[in-house]
Amino acid sequence: MSDGPTPKPWIEGIHAYVPGKARAADGRELVKLSANENPLGTSPAALAALTQAAPPARYPDPDAGALREGIGALHGIDPVRIVCGTGSDELLNLATQGYAGPGDEVLFTRYSFAVYDIAARRCGAVPVEAPDADYGADVDALLAAVTERTRVVFLANPNNPTGSFLPGSEVARLHAGLPRDVLFVLDQAYAEYLAPEDDDGGLALAARHDNVLVTRTFSKIYGLAGERVGWATGAPGIVDTLNRIRGPFNVTNHGQAAALAALGDQRFVERSRDHNKAELARFSDAIGALGNHGLRALPSKGNFVLVLFEGALAAAAALDGLADAGFAVRHLPGQGLPRALRITIGTREQMDAVAQTLRAMAEAVR
Repeated sequence: MSDGPTPKPWIEGIHAYVPGKARAADGRELVKLSANENPLGTSPAALAALTQAAPPARYPDPDAGALREGIGALHGIDPVRIVCGTGSDELLNLATQGYAGPGDEVLFTRYSFAVYDIAARRCGAVPVEAPDADYGADVDALLAAVTERTRVVFLANPNNPTGSFLPGSEVARLHAGLPRDVLFVLDQAYAEYLAPEDDDGGLALAARHDNVLVTRTFSKIYGLAGERVGWATGAPGIVDTLNRIRGPFNVTNHGQAAALAALGDQRFVERSRDHNKAELARFSDAIGALGNHGLRALPSKGNFVLVLFEGALAAAAALDGLADAGFAVRHLPGQGLPRALRITIGTREQMDAVAQTLRAMAEAVR
């Protein structure tokens, strides 16, 4: 037995986050439809800003002041109520660390973002899964799972990996049913893909209440996944808590510059949203046409589709077949989804090829 340091017992319960793959088992590079990246790439304005950022030898602005000003101007938020992070992942972890600890409970819906479970265990808290409603959040089930030990409640809206979405009325009902001393974290990583009429009211909730934190990211529609930039907004007290425990230089010079430039290119955002809307509908219809083979596409408000394999073609076999055809998609047995694949919306040609491959495989095992 080792005489070295012993990790805290709750650390051993963490299953490290598994990122989407980009290569086949034999090393071949695949078309990456496994990480919900923007198929249109990155705004030209953001790319230009990357070449003009402060040199790596200089520390970045520790407060990301210009970026917070830009976010505040776009969304009508006082920059004092904004904190930036190394992707929204860091902020989700900080929220849990700031408000939960050993013996406390962190609540979320089954089939939610994998980071919630990790964030809870990281600080010694107990992750609690509420039952889902056809792979989506159920407000009544969440409220029924709240106990006196609940300290943080996570809701991803739209939800990753299922694509489900709660309307603003249900989000407000969930918040209203929570004790005032419970932090409600609304993870809006895919919010920019929503139509304006689908706004779930999260930013307004965060502006009015002292126990709401909304997180967003530049990794998805803004196409800056590699720069790791996220932000959150909430009451000044919550923002102060996160600022106390975050890394002092957590967003790089390049990340801050690119994100600020990306905010100013809303035409790129609109083009990305329009592309996703069209291809999401087309691909969902193509999967729907395979319903007689046991394939089902869950309704999605994100830039991906969770395809269920409920017939003769198994998800694991489809994963291998798509890899043979040159595509990497996401299989999530570790999240209780062994019979599903999450497929990112790519280009029109890519989605047609994925649909055709799935059809050929489904018909071959009929």
